[in-house]
Amino acid sequence: MQGQSQQQAYDRGITIFSPDGRLYQVEYAREAVKRGTASVGIRAEDGVVLAADKRARSPLMEPESIEKLHKADDHVGVASAGHVADARQLIDFARRQAQINQLRYGEPVGIETLTKNITDHIQQYTQVGGARPFGVALIVGGVENGEPRLFETDPSGTPYEWQALSIGSDRSDLRDYLEEEYEEGISTDEAVGLALDTLAQSNDGELSPDGVGVATITVDDPQYSERPADEIEAILDERDLLPADEDEEAADDDATDGEE
Repeated sequence: MQGQSQQQAYDRGITIFSPDGRLYQVEYAREAVKRGTASVGIRAEDGVVLAADKRARSPLMEPESIEKLHKADDHVGVASAGHVADARQLIDFARRQAQINQLRYGEPVGIETLTKNITDHIQQYTQVGGARPFGVALIVGGVENGEPRLFETDPSGTPYEWQALSIGSDRSDLRDYLEEEYEEGISTDEAVGLALDTLAQSNDGELSPDGVGVATITVDDPQYSERPADEIEAILDERDLLPADEDEEAADDDATDGEE
């Protein structure tokens, strides 16, 4: 019984290390991230691509209300996986940090600097009693001094820089796919296609235009921009990723257009 009570203490106390040096609440937060739908980030030669699975739980839900991609600053985008409410809090924090940097120094915040500010904030919640870690992981991407940068934040408060990564459900399988298919020097348009191909791996090889979001920040025009649904649909159709029923509708539309 004494061993069980000690185990419960390690399990419940965020500030208590287990004998093997683990913080169980942080590990549970990572499990919460794995329950979220997948998001993908890819660093291209001329920009950064963020893509997110935005499938609705019900056909009655408005797709626009599903928040997975966020604009943190003009040149910075963020994709999330995990608890949406936690993600919103961190996004608001990131936006404040970006504005503070602009007002204090008169220049846009660096991608690495912003990411480390976020992870420093996250890390505080692994040391304070009476609080819990953030159950969300973020992909922070943007252009810094003409160079694309791509980072990940972890519930432990650790920042990682990547060329391409996935967070959320099926992370290991999607990362394996990216390791096989990613090539250095790809263009932003090629990275968009790769990101959609990657998300399709966890959706039986199919994606709906309303169920996926894509955002890009390019070196030539370092402005966060979300791709419209019709453009995403065209890319999905080109890569044969549309569901069968939508393929048939697209074919019918093409036939009708040809008759006019």
